[in-house]
Amino acid sequence: MVDKVRDLKEVVSEIPAVGAEIALGGFAITRCPIAFACELIRQNKREMTLYEIIGSMDADLLVGAGAVKSLSYGGGSLDRFGRLGRINEAIENGTIDVKEYSGLGLTLRFTAGSMGIPFIPTKAMLGTEIIQNLLKAEPAVKVGQSPFDGESYVFLGALQPEYSVIHCQYADKKGNVVTEGPVWDLDLAKAGRKLIVTVEKIVSTEYIKRFPEKVIIPGVYTYAVVEVPYGAYPTSVYKCYDYDARALKLYARINNNQQDFDEYLSKYVLGTKDHNEFIEQMGGIARLNSIAADPVFGYAWGGKNDGDD
Repeated sequence: MVDKVRDLKEVVSEIPAVGAEIALGGFAITRCPIAFACELIRQNKREMTLYEIIGSMDADLLVGAGAVKSLSYGGGSLDRFGRLGRINEAIENGTIDVKEYSGLGLTLRFTAGSMGIPFIPTKAMLGTEIIQNLLKAEPAVKVGQSPFDGESYVFLGALQPEYSVIHCQYADKKGNVVTEGPVWDLDLAKAGRKLIVTVEKIVSTEYIKRFPEKVIIPGVYTYAVVEVPYGAYPTSVYKCYDYDARALKLYARINNNQQDFDEYLSKYVLGTKDHNEFIEQMGGIARLNSIAADPVFGYAWGGKNDGDD
């Protein structure tokens, strides 16, 4: 059996210090690889080319920390809690190169990458300001006529990043990955030359054999599996824990200016040695208990997670 289990610090240390190309999974405030992003910052990775279909706190942290040179994404936010303040300010100031797609447009580039084809045609974004901006800045996006029906299409070049990183519920030591609930980053995961999966728990291969229908990513795609309980905190993981409204409200408040952000980064990321200490700074086991998922609904239930406590 090929054992793909790795330590988070170890696997992040393999990523080049300067100029790495990384695609992050997750969606707004759900299943975002927060622990991985924080470890990139602790290890001072710089000038990254970053991809994220729907931008979230992880990408905002990396941009605010000065770790990102280029960002391609389909917009994003902290959902009802607020904006991605560090990304928005970087766009306004022109301090990073930003290419904004529709969520579907960027997903299709990963789809082509996962299929091993050079490009994929689509009608998505056709006739929009988004496509006009991309045509000026992105060589991998073109508009042309189909040889079959003569109509105009957007042609999106395949995207195969050096690293794809997603957070899921379970995996075994072979890298067979189980995700409960909605899946939106499957093609992003399969397109990466090296797929790193952080998980809530590493399960036995016997469990995988009993529930093969739950495996969305076979081990052949996976480069490394890293067990990081609460690795998406303060975003949510379906059937494990809900988002932490209080923590997200705090982040939405401090990410509006760089000084407040730097103080947050110093205390919660650079001032902690790992994700366990990050969680302790956020309130520890008491906070985790308050966002525990109801076994029926898969989310915290009963008004316990309004962020006003």
